[in-house]
Amino acid sequence: MTDMQDIPDDTPVSEQADPTAPAPTAPPASTAPTPPPISALLDAAAQAALPVLRGVRDDQLGRPTPCAEYDVRALLNHLFQVVVAFQSLAAKKDVDFSTTPDRLGDYGAQWPDRFAQEAARLVEAWAVPGAEDGLTGGMKLPARTVGAMVLLDLTVHAWDVARAAGLPYTPAPGCVAELRTLVAQMAPTARKMNVFAEPLPVPPGASALDALLAGTGRDPHWTAG
Repeated sequence: MTDMQDIPDDTPVSEQADPTAPAPTAPPASTAPTPPPISALLDAAAQAALPVLRGVRDDQLGRPTPCAEYDVRALLNHLFQVVVAFQSLAAKKDVDFSTTPDRLGDYGAQWPDRFAQEAARLVEAWAVPGAEDGLTGGMKLPARTVGAMVLLDLTVHAWDVARAAGLPYTPAPGCVAELRTLVAQMAPTARKMNVFAEPLPVPPGASALDALLAGTGRDPHWTAG
């Protein structure tokens, strides 16, 4: 084997490095902020959603929602199913969305407390080391993207329920920015799958939440009529 010092240096003297010159400095490290863990965003989103869910009265469960195919009861059962199923997706396990259990019927008046418990389990599942790594779900999507999908449901469906029940709702700080990026990435596929409707125009000065809702095809000014 030839030693490195035995390889001739054919670089002209004028182009050789000046041994007296200072060593080049390394480029500065990236200053891009590290995105928060999905578990932290899910915890914040759940805390923002729970007051809305606890505020729903039994006589409001049949009201229409901005999701035309769901009344309030069906939407709450759907959100329940998502929160439970995405615990398994955090652990890279398969889930079955073919049926939607009637958890409101099963749990009766205790359903808000049971939802809070399942939301806490969701946060714990996504906080497990490695939960955001690799791929998960039937479509083998990046795990963080899948975690952001349940974050989207927690945030947007809380708004849906709030609008249907006439309740105030403020999304958790930091969640909307994360979700606008997700919606921009996923929207074409989501529309082909009829998960999102066509986007609505966003007027100048609209809030970030209104822009997010419009991106999913929701009218930010929807009312139950």
